Amino acid sequence: MEFQKNRKTEAADMGKGDSPVRRWEDLDINILVTILLYLDIFQLTSVIPQVCRAWRLACCDPLLWITLDLSVLQSNFIRLQVKPYVYVDSPSEEKLTGLLNNCLNLSRGNIQTLIFHPNLYVNDNQLTTAAERCPRLKRLVMPSWDKIKKRTMCRAIHIWNDLESLTMPSIKNPARVIEEIGRSCQKFVALKVMGPCDMLFASALASFLPNLEVLSVRCTVLSKPALAIILEKLKKLKVLNISHCAITEDSPLEPMRILTKLDKSILEKASRYEEDLWKVDEVKSLAV
Repeated sequence: MEFQKNRKTEAADMGKGDSPVRRWEDLDINILVTILLYLDIFQLTSVIPQVCRAWRLACCDPLLWITLDLSVLQSNFIRLQVKPYVYVDSPSEEKLTGLLNNCLNLSRGNIQTLIFHPNLYVNDNQLTTAAERCPRLKRLVMPSWDKIKKRTMCRAIHIWNDLESLTMPSIKNPARVIEEIGRSCQKFVALKVMGPCDMLFASALASFLPNLEVLSVRCTVLSKPALAIILEKLKKLKVLNISHCAITEDSPLEPMRILTKLDKSILEKASRYEEDLWKVDEVKSLAV
């Protein structure tokens, strides 16, 4: 009873103006932004901006949008045998479009890293929107391109002049995309390929990305001729990760053969790397 009486007295005193009333919108912006950093992307884009004008303004702080990580989102899809090789249902596409637009509205062009889940299939319109509204992008992780045309990807890359790092799938006839990276992204230094790396891919890297410093093609199939091109032609390469790869030797007269060890010619080309930067230690165990 005494507690309730004190609470009523306090409420009455505040009503008379004897004690200041703190409003949520008066919370220091720096403290609020620090709190918002701990929220997930759905809360940040749909709940918090609706509280008041001050909180919506806080949701636009550049610190919150250095990285847009959409790896929590996956498409509901079915694999197909013909182009586009994957079908994504409408609710999945609409959900991604809505979330992406909300993020881009709040980020105000400040996103520098954009991450997609391997099972999140972005379409041409979504990629174009992201490119136009993330002009300062430096790092893109997008392992699935099944629903994206090469010309759309090239247009996006042309916008991203500051792009430094890309995670991409292995694609047929990669020269057009690799050439656009070399022409438009003068700061580009790191590439991770999620899939087989053949001579066409390696030759495109050697021709159009001679200044590449970091290359990862781990956990995939890598042909010995492609590896030789990479080691010989990419003179500025500092880190090469081919761990867990199956190194193959192709011959027009014989079936494809998986090497159980790297021969002298490859090891000599790799001798310029320090041991911790030449990540190939798992090849033998996988190939045997």
